[in-house]
Amino acid sequence: MEIIESAVACLESEAKAIRSLTERLDDSFLRAVETIRDCKGKIVVTGVGKSGHIGSKIAATLASTGTPAFFLNPLDAYHGDLGMLGSDDLVLAISYSGATEELLRFLPLIQAKKIKIIGMSGNPDSLLARYSDIHLNIAVEREADPLNLIPTASTTATLALGDALACALVEAKHFQPTDFARLHPGGDLGRKLLAKVEDVMFTQNLPFLTPDMPLSEAIEIVTKGTLGIGIVVENEILVGIITDGDIRRAMQRLGQDFFGTKVSAIMSKNPKTISKNAKIVEAGETMNHHSIHTLVVLDDAAHVCGVIDSFSCLPGTRFYH
Repeated sequence: MEIIESAVACLESEAKAIRSLTERLDDSFLRAVETIRDCKGKIVVTGVGKSGHIGSKIAATLASTGTPAFFLNPLDAYHGDLGMLGSDDLVLAISYSGATEELLRFLPLIQAKKIKIIGMSGNPDSLLARYSDIHLNIAVEREADPLNLIPTASTTATLALGDALACALVEAKHFQPTDFARLHPGGDLGRKLLAKVEDVMFTQNLPFLTPDMPLSEAIEIVTKGTLGIGIVVENEILVGIITDGDIRRAMQRLGQDFFGTKVSAIMSKNPKTISKNAKIVEAGETMNHHSIHTLVVLDDAAHVCGVIDSFSCLPGTRFYH
């Protein structure tokens, strides 16, 4: 029980540390976001030890959300990597104490290049804060470990504020899902956002119907098709669709007359369609906008070549081809 209580206390302490940051999202945070947004070069994140590990992750998050960034260890800067910094760059320097010697020795070299510094520390009166053009306060009441010694709540708060910067920049830069996809082509979400409708659409055993087909025959084709719809074509041109719901409502309304009724009597004319060359994300947006679950896919000659459903547009869905 003591072990569980210790773990709960740790998580509660770290959650409290993150909540306390919301009270400090002031003009300094706004200026930091605007400065990063307007940076013409790269964001160079730097720090030592645990702050360095957190800084590396912050740099990766910024880079993946459209803000060019990389991590630079101050120790490496003394041995040639200082040449990576250009006059248009911006440095994000992290030290919870604000007094890390290796980092402080690095900052005058940055200032000599007339590069702006955004500092993150838990001490607004620290040397890091004084060196910084903009200072972000990441102070926590205490660390999350029982000894109040191990960087836990402080590193969590630093990481969370880095994420907050990245999220704010997503808004400030009007970063879109397609932008994210271009930066993550190897990920599943990236593939979904970049892939085309033709990559995931159903093409086998499509449930084709004709307008004059009796519903007694149509219901069998729709059932075997397993897509929940029937595609009504005439002279190879799409003229309508019927859904499982259309069939159920027609059975209730028509009674015994249902089986002799023609498809044209219950079909929805001018159904929503999408080109096989459209992006999957576009198909998902179309279905969400019209509150439907399926789209008929047309080829370049406006002939039906497949069907795509909402499940096919979800991240994690396997491609059919």
